[in-house]
Amino acid sequence: MNNLPHSVTAALRRATQPAPPAAAPRAQVRLGLGTPAALAWCVLGFIAAATLALSVNSYYVFVLAGIALVAIVGIGLNVLIGLTGQVSFGHIGFYAIGAYTVAILTTKAGFSFWLAWPLAALAAGALGVLLALPALRVKGPYLAMITIAFSFIVQHAIIEMRDVTGGQNGIMGLAAPAFLGLQGERAIAILGLASVAVVLAGYCWLSRGSWGAAMRAVRDSETASESIGLNPLVVKAAAFAISAALAGLAGGLFAPLSTFVTPDTFSFMQSILFVLVVVIGGAGSIMGPVVGAVIVGALPELLSSMEDYRLLFFGALLLLVLWIAPDGVTGLLRKLVAALRQPAAAIPPLAPAGDEAALPMRTRRTLSADGLTMVFGGVRAVGNLGFEVPAAAVTSLIGPNGAGKTTALNMLSGFYRPTSGSFALGGVALAGLPAFRIARHGVARTYQTSQLFGSLSVADNVALACGRGRLGGLLSARGFGDAAVRARCASLLAYCGYRGAIDIAAADLAHVDRRLVEIARALAADPDVLLLDEPAAGLSREDKSMLARLLQKIAAAGISVVVVEHDMELVMQISSRIVVLDAGQRLAIGTPQEVQNDPAVRQAYLGEEAQQPAATAARVATPGAAELLGVGELVAGYGAEPVLHGINLQVKQGEMVALLGANGAGKSTLMRALAGLHRPVQGGIHAGGVNLMDLRAEEIVRHGVVLVPEGRQVFPELSVLDNIRLGAFLYPQDVEARVEEMLGRFPRLRERLHQRAGLLSGGEQQMLAIARGLMSRPRVLLLDEPSLGLAPKVIAELFAALDRLRNENMTIVLVDQMAALALSLADRAYVIEGGRVVAQGSAAEIAANDALAKAYLGGH
Repeated sequence: MNNLPHSVTAALRRATQPAPPAAAPRAQVRLGLGTPAALAWCVLGFIAAATLALSVNSYYVFVLAGIALVAIVGIGLNVLIGLTGQVSFGHIGFYAIGAYTVAILTTKAGFSFWLAWPLAALAAGALGVLLALPALRVKGPYLAMITIAFSFIVQHAIIEMRDVTGGQNGIMGLAAPAFLGLQGERAIAILGLASVAVVLAGYCWLSRGSWGAAMRAVRDSETASESIGLNPLVVKAAAFAISAALAGLAGGLFAPLSTFVTPDTFSFMQSILFVLVVVIGGAGSIMGPVVGAVIVGALPELLSSMEDYRLLFFGALLLLVLWIAPDGVTGLLRKLVAALRQPAAAIPPLAPAGDEAALPMRTRRTLSADGLTMVFGGVRAVGNLGFEVPAAAVTSLIGPNGAGKTTALNMLSGFYRPTSGSFALGGVALAGLPAFRIARHGVARTYQTSQLFGSLSVADNVALACGRGRLGGLLSARGFGDAAVRARCASLLAYCGYRGAIDIAAADLAHVDRRLVEIARALAADPDVLLLDEPAAGLSREDKSMLARLLQKIAAAGISVVVVEHDMELVMQISSRIVVLDAGQRLAIGTPQEVQNDPAVRQAYLGEEAQQPAATAARVATPGAAELLGVGELVAGYGAEPVLHGINLQVKQGEMVALLGANGAGKSTLMRALAGLHRPVQGGIHAGGVNLMDLRAEEIVRHGVVLVPEGRQVFPELSVLDNIRLGAFLYPQDVEARVEEMLGRFPRLRERLHQRAGLLSGGEQQMLAIARGLMSRPRVLLLDEPSLGLAPKVIAELFAALDRLRNENMTIVLVDQMAALALSLADRAYVIEGGRVVAQGSAAEIAANDALAKAYLGGH
């Protein structure tokens, strides 16, 4: 594999990614890239190929039969590569198993070919399942390496089993069966072409049915597929078994075609050609493997007159095809047709039924958790968490960064197995069950980052969830494509407020529509409990209002809704009960007003208010200091609704400025924009009179604006010393003296100087990240959440070091979840809410300003 050209390996990587669905005709997204047209071409191609096989000489009949066999393997691999995104370089092993099964059964066991041939496919498919169950638990190159090893094992097993396989000499004298009155290779050619037609029709039915949709869903997002009740391992194993069986089927035809089989016939390079057939033709398309088989099979014959240069030209042409058409030949043709075709008119969604039909009223079970604990290594992310989710109500989990909210949600949905504790749905214990089984019991889930199945249509996303993991027959679309299911999908989408077309690819949706479709997909399983992780992230104010109404409507239908959300205004508006977490522990539970007034909650978010003025009174800005960093009307986002809306910010020389606000307010986005890691949409940023808006991140570092990012992000495999030295990459002068200065500033690092940075504690890694940032000689040091996940003693030590930096006239912009601690160090502060500055002033003024409490805990 390492000797393959870079363009080939790049194409193989692309083959595992979802095929771009946007170019497919609107009305045929669900049918798998134009099934009716593909079937028509299939019939015409079979007639033409059969006519050719009956008229040309025996040599070209042999070539035609070889192309048919390669096409059968390619169609099988297309199930694996095109639908599930898994790559196997070991299918020559299944091809050999099919060939040797037919050879052994017909020559040594007295079986007829017509009985031995299906047994060969069955044997290859069975071995495919046995290989898939352990192999598919790994991904990427590891799966490819396992399949390569399998092909070598098969080849060497054939050599060693001399009494059965004939060893190196193989098995000779295999007779071709008669078919439709034809004999020899002509009979095999017609039989092979007929098999291609049947297998291709089967692929069409598979790709348009529930199993094909499930395979593409697993390829797009295994996590989301589990949340609708699919078992990714079973789905991928089925795809692997089908592809292995088809390889065995083709191998079973190869044996009588060649009249003998030897181990050398089944080389590893043949496996590479099988994969190239799919890649060149177009992974995921119906006709792709057939087109690829024709190119790979016929091209060497067309170049046969070039003798010694044939392989060179063959390789060059293959690379040219991959370069011009990275999505395969069929992908190129699809783009050309889409460019020539008139844009299709948008098809409106089906007329929605009433709310009762979309989400029927029924008695639903409630969720309760008791003593849930999750420990990662030595870190207790959640400890002894217990609460009950009331029926027909919205319950919100809130808390500062690192409080354990998403960890709790992941335990309740089965993506984490709790270290201890339990939770139950209506008295049925669910702790310890895998995610797909919990989903089948009635717990639905959405995600902070939308995880729709991008290669499926909007309707298919919802329809696939309707079965709660039940997919029916392998070639069946029952319960997935019938009219009743489609009508219910349209009704659910309308219920959730989606107003777009339902037959377009989900990958093409706008951000707000993705949120709505994801909620509709979760509701399609008719759950008892709906878990939502930051559903309002990236939404506009109007969209958040619509989301609030939707969640309340879902709760009114009887579903228990559990929300993790950072928009406190939204939380206080929709919640019947709020559970507050802090450092993995339940801090408080009650109604919104009870939580807002709880002293423990206010302390967790804001700190001891009584101490803030005293702590901040001593901070006086340097008189007459010039502005060093300025931000004007900054707008930034991530492709949807902007996260920052016209931010204005001024930082003077030697000042420490704190940026405060709840999670999701836009603070980290602002820091990334200042550091050049995220390009703003509009506005201005300057440092010391230099415009930073169009500069790359490394150029901004040269101008003295240095970010210490959230989560430390040290280089874990490098030593502490090497991490510090890398900070001086732009300024290599006096490195050792500056390293010594950093070790004096952070004495803990001296004790661990030659340790790998990944082995340090969280506090030590944060010290290392700051030391590395200081090595870049910053004029403005940007600190993003330096206290996140640290113990109180370590936080005190870290902030003492920051205080020393402040007293050394270092200009610092600080984002930290601990508002009181940040204000105790800062000269001035800005409060950000919903991407807007809602308050600014001295640290003492902000500490006494109600806007701070409102930003963290919502309005009263």
